[in-house]
Amino acid sequence: MTRYKTAIHWFRRDLRLSDNVALQRAVSESLDVIPVYISSTWKGTHHWTGSGRQAFLCGCLESLSRNISHAGGRLVFRKGAAREELEKLIDESRAEAVYWNRDPDPYGREVERSIRELCREKGINFHDYQDLVLHEPHEVLTGSGNPYKVYTPYSRTWFSLQKTAPVETVRSMRTPGSIEAGRIPTVSDWGLEFSGPLSLEPGEKAARARLAKAMESSISSYAETRNDPAADATSRLGADLRYGTISVREVFHRSQNALATAGSNAERTSIQAFQKQLAWREFFMAILYHFPEVLETDFNPDWRGLEWDDPATDDKFERWKDGRTGFPIVDAGMRQLRETGYMHNRVRMITAMFLTKDLHIHWRHGESHFMQHLLDGEIANNNGGWQWSAGTGADAAPYFRIQNPWTQTATYDARGEYIKRWLPELAKVDPKRFQSPPEGGARLCADYVAPLVDHKTERDETLARFKRHRGSGE
Repeated sequence: MTRYKTAIHWFRRDLRLSDNVALQRAVSESLDVIPVYISSTWKGTHHWTGSGRQAFLCGCLESLSRNISHAGGRLVFRKGAAREELEKLIDESRAEAVYWNRDPDPYGREVERSIRELCREKGINFHDYQDLVLHEPHEVLTGSGNPYKVYTPYSRTWFSLQKTAPVETVRSMRTPGSIEAGRIPTVSDWGLEFSGPLSLEPGEKAARARLAKAMESSISSYAETRNDPAADATSRLGADLRYGTISVREVFHRSQNALATAGSNAERTSIQAFQKQLAWREFFMAILYHFPEVLETDFNPDWRGLEWDDPATDDKFERWKDGRTGFPIVDAGMRQLRETGYMHNRVRMITAMFLTKDLHIHWRHGESHFMQHLLDGEIANNNGGWQWSAGTGADAAPYFRIQNPWTQTATYDARGEYIKRWLPELAKVDPKRFQSPPEGGARLCADYVAPLVDHKTERDETLARFKRHRGSGE
């Protein structure tokens, strides 16, 4: 049913034509659609992103632009504040409505409020839709209507709710020729440099290929292999879900189809373990939605004011970032992150707990570093993961549960395959030596640094700090 002569679809975290609710509605309800992406104007260092992330975004936009051209439309680019640029585009095109998919992050929600105000002032309609998640935060609540603070009861409710099906792919659209298209942004627009190549191909086509591969292979053995950092056995769909080159609805429904045809209990368990990761994603998004202060402080008020070390007083933080701590599993993870924009999830936990519990550096420093480098950096999940590791977050590991990097290595990289892949200087070292600290704090080999700290000593110090804080009543 045609409602509008001209409408605007505002692309944000939905850079695809398949199963895009707002875009599909805009196209089906309008004669002409102006698809627009508005890029930010910051320059240089940013707390939440870096050159690799922006290069991936630019690649996704190039892919999206091609796909829209194939469908008969044109992707329009603008740069600046969303309200100002949309107002100019509304005036220029005489658009009668603006469509977009909702963002659960605090900043995104604030921008949306300003766009709703703009549309009211202009006397035009707006249509916003659920798209980024299977269930928005207000849908998954306790029996008394309060937000969950623990994952397990949240997930029980989350799984019990009906999941909406994907919508049709947009295959045809028309964009007014009078609208200036602008140009696709480049990394240099943000004052950054990226030499590449990207470790992950950007765009919807590549995302769909990763989804197909996950459904055909990794999902069926996910429970067995997901904690093996050397196996490369995870779906690698994180960046696609972050930028919306694939929809979470399609991921879930494809996994449901796989579950229905699973040939064994082990396979079913693996698929369900995969689906639980989708629920974790939305749990942390709900935490951020209901408790936006987690971006500034500890979720658990009991640990606010806990004693942390200043990273500027020595080089420990820099050595952690560079992968020069002398703890092989930690250094392998940090080098993988630096070189590829990705780190295996098990190793993310190990490196995060090492920074907070062995080096006593506040999780916000590590949180920012990860966001600046991870191609799949998702604000809510990253914050939730860091606070989980620090012991300060929602459903966090208890403060006294402190992972030992040496024993973690013995459990998850016993053959040293992951470590040797990222630390070539240890190629000839017996992997058994990666599973316990070298005697006397010695080097594992001449080309590798000695351990930065003694884990047992720092573990005891962390326990003492938490106990002192708890005893102080602060």
